[in-house]
Amino acid sequence: MAHKAHSKETTGDHVILEAALRVAALSGWRRLTFSAVAEEAGVSLASVLRHYPARAKLITTWMRLVDNAMLTDDIVLDPRETIRDRLFDLLMRRFDALAPNKEALRALVPSFGRDLSLAGAFGRSLMRSMNVTLEAAGVDVVGARGLLRIKALEAAYLHVMRIWLKDDTPDMATTMAALDKTLDRLDSMARGMPSKGFGPCSRENACDTATGGAGL
Repeated sequence: MAHKAHSKETTGDHVILEAALRVAALSGWRRLTFSAVAEEAGVSLASVLRHYPARAKLITTWMRLVDNAMLTDDIVLDPRETIRDRLFDLLMRRFDALAPNKEALRALVPSFGRDLSLAGAFGRSLMRSMNVTLEAAGVDVVGARGLLRIKALEAAYLHVMRIWLKDDTPDMATTMAALDKTLDRLDSMARGMPSKGFGPCSRENACDTATGGAGL
């Protein structure tokens, strides 16, 4: 019985989040009200507040679900792949996961300068997301060097995300081209020399990054 109750709770949480994203896409995040979310979800206001006591919780839960969708079970590290190629695949998976609620994200960006709680929630979630993205690609994220890698990928991702938000092509060609170019630049900066790719890597030997070698 406890398992069934947990399943219902999870379902209710998801329904409320999806309703909130629809409302945010239409009205914007600063004008989003919990009563409007409750009406859209077809649940009580008390239920909404029990799951999401603050709008920031909507952001962190949403981004965690996107992380989970990006890190699907079929991801297997291939030693012949470069870290750059892994990052390209992972970030495109991320955009695919964000696509159903693209308008909600488009509405979120303008609110960052006016709502510190939303900006903070997104910033914390973004750092976690880039951390797990690098880990999934086989990159060492421990210590000061790891933090620099996370921050560098954050900046690269945000740049491409803004392009993706304006990209209405069905195959995301503009986004893929921007991501390709941005990762090349990031790779080149990490190596301190003209871009030559990240080279064959594995989780055990991620381009010697753990010992200060080339690449991310």
